[in-house]
Amino acid sequence: MGRRGTTTWGAAALAVTAALAGCTVQPGSEPAWTRVTADDRNTGTGAPAAPPPAGSSPATTAPGPSPTRSALPPNSPAPSGPSSRPSGPSGPATPSAPPPAPAKVLWSPGDRGRDVREVQARLRQIAWLFEGPTGVYDRATEEAVKGFQDKRGLPSTGRMDSVSWQRLLDMTAEPGQWDLYLMGGQEPGPPDERCRKGRVLCIDKTTRTLRWMVDGRTLSHMPVRFGSVATPTREGVFSVYWKSRHHVSTLYDSPMPYAMFFSGGQAVHYSPDFAERGYAGASHGCVNVRDEDLIARLYAAVREGDKVVVHG
Repeated sequence: MGRRGTTTWGAAALAVTAALAGCTVQPGSEPAWTRVTADDRNTGTGAPAAPPPAGSSPATTAPGPSPTRSALPPNSPAPSGPSSRPSGPSGPATPSAPPPAPAKVLWSPGDRGRDVREVQARLRQIAWLFEGPTGVYDRATEEAVKGFQDKRGLPSTGRMDSVSWQRLLDMTAEPGQWDLYLMGGQEPGPPDERCRKGRVLCIDKTTRTLRWMVDGRTLSHMPVRFGSVATPTREGVFSVYWKSRHHVSTLYDSPMPYAMFFSGGQAVHYSPDFAERGYAGASHGCVNVRDEDLIARLYAAVREGDKVVVHG
């Protein structure tokens, strides 16, 4: 073998010796063709990592990139290959949420009853209503509800719905019995047993009502008002001893039309103040009636000598 052959054999021997001596490519200096790119994800085409040199100690630094995705060196441009996100036709668009259903209407014009009285009583507390309560959802109540709703940015329908009602409850106090029936309208209670015979003005201080009864039958009834704590209406069994159509009180200098006296200066009579203010006021001991038509008919029917029963 000549000198050329010897040289060739020596180069080959040197290459084998270098491989056996453990020469490896240092991290960060590997040629570009050994790097794993984004296009290699989950393909296994990257070069396997070389084993650590014999006798070396375990690494103490944080683990490197995932075996299937090596980090790019600094300042390397982002890969320009196709996105790994699967492509395909996009799904149907998510439908928009339907508009909220309108609040449930609880009471509206034309409704009647105790619940309507409570609506009216609560509206009175915050000065949106100045009439009643009447128990009838009338035009005044509708306009008051509209104003209340508009003031608070609610749909101004004039109908009391669940949202408006909750807002009204939050702003007002629970009305009492005589807040609900401030202007009358309450039903009478059962008549006293002493009222079941003869011709009787049966007056109930508990329900604040007067029944006109003949032989146990109620011919008419009406709300009435009594004296204050300082000037209470006397209770017991009496009789009408004097009627005075256009009477004027000499003690208080106030009119007492349709007066039917039953105990000293106490009488059943019409009261303009009761008609205007309801149970917000009181009498000086008399039994006040607020409905002039009703007491006019009662005055015509009652005779002097008829029984009067005041109970409570």
